[in-house]
Amino acid sequence: MTTVLVCDDAPLAREAVRRAVGAVPGVERVTAAGSGEEVLARYPLERPDLVLMDVRMPGIGGVEACRRLMTHHPDAVVVMLTMGEDPDGVARAISFGARGYLAKDSSREEIAATVSYAMVVGRDNPSVRSVRTRPAGTPPTLTEREQQVLDGMSRGRSNAEIGRELFLSEDTVKTHARRLFRKLSAADRAQAVALGFRWGFLR
Repeated sequence: MTTVLVCDDAPLAREAVRRAVGAVPGVERVTAAGSGEEVLARYPLERPDLVLMDVRMPGIGGVEACRRLMTHHPDAVVVMLTMGEDPDGVARAISFGARGYLAKDSSREEIAATVSYAMVVGRDNPSVRSVRTRPAGTPPTLTEREQQVLDGMSRGRSNAEIGRELFLSEDTVKTHARRLFRKLSAADRAQAVALGFRWGFLR
């Protein structure tokens, strides 16, 4: 049976996710936390099979809480909760070891599928590599501009903001971004940043 810890600073959102997760077959217990600090304090005692962690919260926040949790408990299974407004935060969390993310407005079916996936994965499943593991093969070669654009993305900068920092037009930044995505085999900014951390281009 699976135990789940839902962490969200918004009581209504936390309760909605808690109820949806509690209805998933095979879930034995769902507990709730209101902050990343609370998760870090409770995890060693409760050892839940899955932690659903809000990306944006007061205090240390979900991304930093994920980093600290994975540093001390690398076998933890963490999925980030998001409203979709912070793809770069999600990417950072994934680079620290989160298994993925789940939109807060996901349907019950999507939530059930995510929880079921986590149950199948388990902590000791050798077929699942940590997302922090360096990808196989030879790393792609990035130009200086592509590296600078990737760094800007990792800091949550828009294309226009990156352009101003590098004294480039927004269209030029977009061109470098497209080449960057192609080299990294990334579909979007969040995936590019996650792969950037995994390849060692970002730290």
